[in-house]
Amino acid sequence: MSIDALAVTRLPDAVYDALRESIVDGRDAPGSPVTEQAIADRFGVARPTAKAALERLVAEGLLRRTAHKSARVPELDRADIVDLYANRATLEVAALAGLAGAVAAGTTPVPAAALAAQRTLTDALDSRTAPSAPLARADIAFHRALVEAQPSPRLARLHALLMGEIELCTGQVQSHRLLALADVVDQHQSILDAVAAGDAERAASLTRAHIEGARDRLLAHYDATHSATTHPTEGSTHG
Repeated sequence: MSIDALAVTRLPDAVYDALRESIVDGRDAPGSPVTEQAIADRFGVARPTAKAALERLVAEGLLRRTAHKSARVPELDRADIVDLYANRATLEVAALAGLAGAVAAGTTPVPAAALAAQRTLTDALDSRTAPSAPLARADIAFHRALVEAQPSPRLARLHALLMGEIELCTGQVQSHRLLALADVVDQHQSILDAVAAGDAERAASLTRAHIEGARDRLLAHYDATHSATTHPTEGSTHG
């Protein structure tokens, strides 16, 4: 893949964006090692540029690295998914209630970035071949924008700590078509309408239902694809 083909202005950002999209889309599979040299060779860039992209992805949770080990794409197990979505729901439910309250008080508008992300997803309904990684990115951008617009900067910082790993989950939901895009768009629009109406209770309830619905689809997929190892067939032996 040539970096020249990427319509970006800064080389480190180009490498970061391309690698991030590949991870979210599953082209860099869970468990895959990602080294500075491999990035440099893959994109035809110098090691310092590759290192900058790698470190940024590690900081965001899209890669994991332990001491004296290569960075790897995280392998999220069932417990990871449950824990991530539980914490995400706690934070986003509180955030959306706070945002709706601020909108009702006239101190905060519905964030333009959330509306833009929703338009991206709505426009994608017209394309049956829309790639999953940009859709996952727009989905995450929608939620980030809503959380960042609520009144508490500390809540926004806590939410940001989770979002790299959450984006891995969202990428799987999108790439495996576990939730229809039309349903995502409808659910997002209902949340936006509740926020615009200043209805904190409804915004919080819809947000929880949206997050838990995605979680349940992902867990069902996880269980189905791991059943051979987690639920041995009757008559099998263990040595």
